[in-house]
Amino acid sequence: METIAHDVMPADAIADGEYRAVTAGPWKVIVARIGGVYHALNNRCSHAASPLDGGRMRGAMMACPLHGARFDLASGKCVGAAYPAIRTFPVSIENGRIVVAVPARAPEIGEMPITMRR
Repeated sequence: METIAHDVMPADAIADGEYRAVTAGPWKVIVARIGGVYHALNNRCSHAASPLDGGRMRGAMMACPLHGARFDLASGKCVGAAYPAIRTFPVSIENGRIVVAVPARAPEIGEMPITMRR
């Protein structure tokens, strides 16, 4: 699958143990920093289709603010429930900037947070 890399913010804009919601092309993405390592995943809960931003990040887990479903930030896998994994994206640091590679195609309706659907 073809991807496009997007510069989303300075690397020092996210403190360790924090996350930010960003836009990478047409994709809504959560970028998190854990132990100095950056992770990027689709900003959409696979259980409720709601945005994940606004949820709590505890350690390497992100909790959906709507129902509390927890997802591993590195793998996107749901922890403690049988919900589908969330899509993760390659993330790198280039010249002090966070770069996220997302699919070149726009997200399909089932890949967008419900509040983003039109």
